[in-house]
Amino acid sequence: MTVTRTPKTASPKLPISSRPWFIYVALAPVFFVLIGYVIYPLFSVFKDSFFVDGQFSLNVYRRFFNIHSMTNLEATWNSFYISVLSVLTCGVVGVGLAFLLESFDFPGRKALKAFAVIPMALPSLIGAFSFDFLYGESGIIPRGLRELLGLAKVPFYLDGIAGVLIVHTFTMYTYFYLPVSAALRNTDTSLEEAAMSLGCSKTQVFWKVRLPMLTPSIIAASMLVFMISMASYTAPLIYGVDRTLTMQIVLSRTNGDLGMASCQSTILALISVLFLILMRAYEGRRNYASVSKGTAYHRREVKHPFIKALAVIGSFAAVLFLMLPILTIVLVSFSANGKWTTQVLPPVYTLKHYIDLFSNTKILLPIQNSLIMSLAATVGNVLFGVIAAYFISRRRFVGKGVVDKLIMLPWSLPGTVVGISLIAAFNVPTVFSFGQVWVGTFIILPVAYFVRHLPLVYRSTYAAFAQTAASCEEAARGLGAGWLYTFGKIVLPMVAGGVASGAILGFVQGIGEFVASILLYTPSSMPISVAINNQMYSFRFGTACAYGTLQIVLVAVLLLISEKLKGDSNVSAV
Repeated sequence: MTVTRTPKTASPKLPISSRPWFIYVALAPVFFVLIGYVIYPLFSVFKDSFFVDGQFSLNVYRRFFNIHSMTNLEATWNSFYISVLSVLTCGVVGVGLAFLLESFDFPGRKALKAFAVIPMALPSLIGAFSFDFLYGESGIIPRGLRELLGLAKVPFYLDGIAGVLIVHTFTMYTYFYLPVSAALRNTDTSLEEAAMSLGCSKTQVFWKVRLPMLTPSIIAASMLVFMISMASYTAPLIYGVDRTLTMQIVLSRTNGDLGMASCQSTILALISVLFLILMRAYEGRRNYASVSKGTAYHRREVKHPFIKALAVIGSFAAVLFLMLPILTIVLVSFSANGKWTTQVLPPVYTLKHYIDLFSNTKILLPIQNSLIMSLAATVGNVLFGVIAAYFISRRRFVGKGVVDKLIMLPWSLPGTVVGISLIAAFNVPTVFSFGQVWVGTFIILPVAYFVRHLPLVYRSTYAAFAQTAASCEEAARGLGAGWLYTFGKIVLPMVAGGVASGAILGFVQGIGEFVASILLYTPSSMPISVAINNQMYSFRFGTACAYGTLQIVLVAVLLLISEKLKGDSNVSAV
């Protein structure tokens, strides 16, 4: 009897992209970036706060917590106090404005809604200076009222913590307004109808149903406003609140006391991260998802003649208030330097500042620097952010959650902490700086912008991946297309809008970055934000505001493009 043996067939080999180790090889550049430019700098600043001249010591922390010299403790309290109040004031204004514009239909609503996002085009540095021009002790409005009413001195002016809070509220309320508006537009009214049918009053429905459903948006905005407020430098400087942690860090850095600067940065980072953890924990206590399919929310039309008239007047006043800071910057940009002293308005006007912007090499340099450094950082953000977002959203691997949190970590850190950590890490040659000292060189600022704004590009790209099905990619792979071809020809085009939107936001943030820049720049790498600050304190208001106007126009154009790419969602990336 003959036994026929069936020849063994070799099992098909898995494509390289499907092998377990492929993910870690592909993410190797991301791991290098996270270790070298996030973990290592933070570890360096933490280490420097404990080691003096190579010896372990607690002297720096003893100086920080010295009850006989309350400077640092007072600065810590002021930073925390101002940040919490900023969250409250921005929340009241932003959420209140969102409810007003999304819940009611009244004359002037569309105009007010269009202008409600104006502060987004106003970088924080320019915003602080514009409010000082308008409402400071020598501002246009206090001086104008003094002249109009024949008073011996100005009737009011912004100063101290109140001034800081007003500037913070104006420049940051949009972080509440945008996501809450989007959430309200998507509100399912069947939940409110069910609550009212069960006997709840309108007030109870608001507090028990509608407001809790907005918790994720409010929590995200609160974290963002708190962290930006903790990093605030210009507003406290202008309004005389010199004892904040950010101010003290810059002062310690200027005085060469890097140990104290590292200690202050460590405390500031701990407060920011702790606030982030607390907010996340509060958000995680409940489930805010709706599973019903009710009708969309409709705005109530205002019909009472008197209320409609008030609405028109109020909308006009609000639009004027929103536009005044930008109009003031534009007006002052045409004023001659050194001519505006005690007058209400600048007495002499000129086009020279704008001519110099594009013809004077010295004045043009900060613009070129900002564009080059922001572009370089954004290119890096796109390269690393897209890779990380793809694998974290589409693949399962050990350590995915850790990588996600490490990428988002720089967004929870104030710019001063990022700046000091880079100084601590790269003031000596390291493998991550390729054997070079980066402090005092041109490259340190693009690295700072890259680290700071990588979370923006990553999160925007991650959201785009989450909104697209993986079936197209799987179909292409099933038809024999390789991973690289599929990624380039199918995956990337599907998420191009999200990538571009995040890249534009990162570029805009780089153009306006000031707090980290003031710690890291050199005369040859001076960005536009530092140039504005230096021109202001040299009393060259016209040149500074010409810089500022150019910055505002650039930011506004880029934000419009970003909103176009995102569609009508108006959801802020946080």
